[in-house]
Amino acid sequence: MPSILSVAEAIPSYQINQDEVLNFSRELFSDSFKDIERLLKAFQNGEIEKRHFAKDIEWFSSDKTFEEKNNAYIENAVELGSKAIVNCLHSSKFLKEKVDFTEIDAIITISSTGLATPSIEARIMNLLSFSEHTKRIPIWGLGCAGGASGLSRAYEYCLASPKAKVLVLTIELCSLTFQRNDHSKSNLIGTSLFADGVACALVVGDDVERKEIQKMDSIPSIFATQSTTMKHSLDVMGWDVKNEGLYVIFSKDIPSIIEKWLKPNVYQLLNQYDIEMKDIEHFVAHPGGKKVLQAYVHSLDLTGEKIEVSQAVLREYGNMSSSTILYVLRRFMEKAEKGELGLATALGPGFSSELLLLRWV
Repeated sequence: MPSILSVAEAIPSYQINQDEVLNFSRELFSDSFKDIERLLKAFQNGEIEKRHFAKDIEWFSSDKTFEEKNNAYIENAVELGSKAIVNCLHSSKFLKEKVDFTEIDAIITISSTGLATPSIEARIMNLLSFSEHTKRIPIWGLGCAGGASGLSRAYEYCLASPKAKVLVLTIELCSLTFQRNDHSKSNLIGTSLFADGVACALVVGDDVERKEIQKMDSIPSIFATQSTTMKHSLDVMGWDVKNEGLYVIFSKDIPSIIEKWLKPNVYQLLNQYDIEMKDIEHFVAHPGGKKVLQAYVHSLDLTGEKIEVSQAVLREYGNMSSSTILYVLRRFMEKAEKGELGLATALGPGFSSELLLLRWV
């Protein structure tokens, strides 16, 4: 069972309180919506207190070309991605000793908020001393499901190569996709919710002598995964690519879709291993938003305490797309104990679900 040895974050420079974004949005959108004050309640009702952005709020007050936004994405992705990798491989919380860059067999890079060819990890490999033979596996377009999907793909890589050490690097700079002239409700809701975040996880195979570098008494091993895509659901979430860049597609039906679709999906996985939902001590959920977390609770008959960690991450950081679940996972890794079970879940464009079963060993 491949294991997750370390998780770390790289926090973007600019911390912006929700009230600041609310006031910015009121000024920008007031002429577009007659009921602007009612719509702005989404900023207060979403239970987000602050977020972190790659640029200060003034940067968003003037029009930017797709080229300008994408150049900002590449620059910040390389800088923050490098920091996240260093923080992960040099973590004094999770590791007894630093893991050398040359020991990494593969880097799985997850992102959906900018374009780069060569991909971001190729650029990072020119800054950090990775082996020239490190395998590059960039994955684009998974959105909020990407962090969980990256962990699943790392699990499968380590099953095939038990001696491998694999990085899952998630880079999402959602703010840089912001469209000032998109006066849709989807854009307004997205502005109330999405944020920038970068994180990195180290996944290792069974033949890695992890006890030599593992600092925590127990770490999560991955023993099963499940990927599911709902047919004919392309309009639920994603991007509409236009001349000015990426325009958000964000259906108001997402919470109701989750309530109807998630439970049979989860139980299909649990039943294969004779596990019941009550056996899951740690519900490692991507917090897509307040209503999404409530849909998890209603769909899976959870107690409120099961989503407290996800709520805390949402409150402090907002929805950072694929990176968010790694922020949640890191907090569970700090408190979970040997023998306990976890379920990691994230939903994204497709419309898709990624599930992982975890056991702390």
